[in-house]
Amino acid sequence: MPPQTHIDLIAVLPLENLSRDPDQEYFADGMTEALITDLGKVSALRVVSRTSMMHYKGTRKTLPEIARELDVDGIVEGSVQRSGSRVRITAQLIQAVDDRHLWAETYERDLHNVLALQGEVARAITNEIQIKLTPQEHTRLSSARRVNPEAYEAYLKGRYYLVKWTDEGSKLAIEYFQQAINKDPKCAVAYASLAEVYVTNSPLPRKDSVASAKAAATKALELDDTLGEAHTPLAIIRYQYDWDWTGAGEEFKRAIALNPNDTETHHQYSHYWMGMGRTEESYAESKRSLELDPLLPAINLHLGFHYLFARQYDQAIQQLQKTLQMDPNSPEALGWLGYAYEQKRMYPEALAAFGKAIAISGGISSYRASLAHTYAVSGKRREAQKLLDELSKEGYSPLSIAEVETALGHKDKAFEWLERAYRQRDSDLAEFFKMNPRFDSLRSDPRFQDLLRRMNFPP
Repeated sequence: MPPQTHIDLIAVLPLENLSRDPDQEYFADGMTEALITDLGKVSALRVVSRTSMMHYKGTRKTLPEIARELDVDGIVEGSVQRSGSRVRITAQLIQAVDDRHLWAETYERDLHNVLALQGEVARAITNEIQIKLTPQEHTRLSSARRVNPEAYEAYLKGRYYLVKWTDEGSKLAIEYFQQAINKDPKCAVAYASLAEVYVTNSPLPRKDSVASAKAAATKALELDDTLGEAHTPLAIIRYQYDWDWTGAGEEFKRAIALNPNDTETHHQYSHYWMGMGRTEESYAESKRSLELDPLLPAINLHLGFHYLFARQYDQAIQQLQKTLQMDPNSPEALGWLGYAYEQKRMYPEALAAFGKAIAISGGISSYRASLAHTYAVSGKRREAQKLLDELSKEGYSPLSIAEVETALGHKDKAFEWLERAYRQRDSDLAEFFKMNPRFDSLRSDPRFQDLLRRMNFPP
């Protein structure tokens, strides 16, 4: 009798593109993401995210090596081939502990039925590892409408460019998602992805981005209220822009109930909890997102951010240094590391980190503002004031300017800039105000508590 299969954490390797046509890579990547998403909707299973798995695209590493790196119990590998209107997926499941092949199967459908094909593969995997689906999960994996092939292709191309996380990629993603919607006005996933672009990396002004994201997410949920990926953009808007903390929490809970393995939702939920000062809940969500996406530097960086705002500065430094080992030229990691050094009064190290972040990023204002803050708290007031004057003229983030004014002891000016951030509905105000160590000297001022009250923070 073979040993009992026990798989709790699973990884899906990028499906091999058997067409050998480089122009079809978006299709193979899209099928991989779809399979990860379908498996991720199963609450009894943990699934490593797409971004970590794409590190292994074209890898020569053995399956046991990959399993050890990710600390997973099982691995799915396979291939996808598209020929005209037909799609064929071959998949196999391997138990990581002994490199034992558990199951293999080939599925073929017309492109109109590609969603049913994806759900069938996911159900076969959960059956093999004896995962019990809830009635709702079984329905979601079994019920799939026919798609417009041209619309679905445009949607997959949009996803391909969206996850590049570049300005140009975001513009192309919006174009393709809009093409998908034009071809099929009932394509709910295209609306949900459109909302994701507008929330995460929009080319539009802030106010227009929020309106566009709300409209797209609302339409997605009108078409399909089981799309967790549509609830997440609404949750982000409700806490960052509307300051509706209760409504945001409800949207996050709904998103996680629908897709317990969505890394971005757990990541943003952690930001939500930290914004409210709930550090334990923030830590739990940050750890969960890291568990699901261990190889993504941004998620590793986020845990460092958590430690920083929880005032665990030694842990923050350690985690951010680990992130820099993954990506030595990350200005974000250098920026947060400089912040942690500053709070430890390690001013030379802080100045060096901010200086390097400025050099790598091409002079991005956020790192110049942090440099000005460190100048101020370390006694270099002239240098701080010079940078502050430049940032003020550039119309940079009111919250960051308020930080520097606070460090210089200009409380009234600091509150003037905080009021400006309030009037502008600055998203940073929700995330980085209440728990920000740089505002500690303002906490006893009645204006500080009044601002928290007007932002609807729970007591």
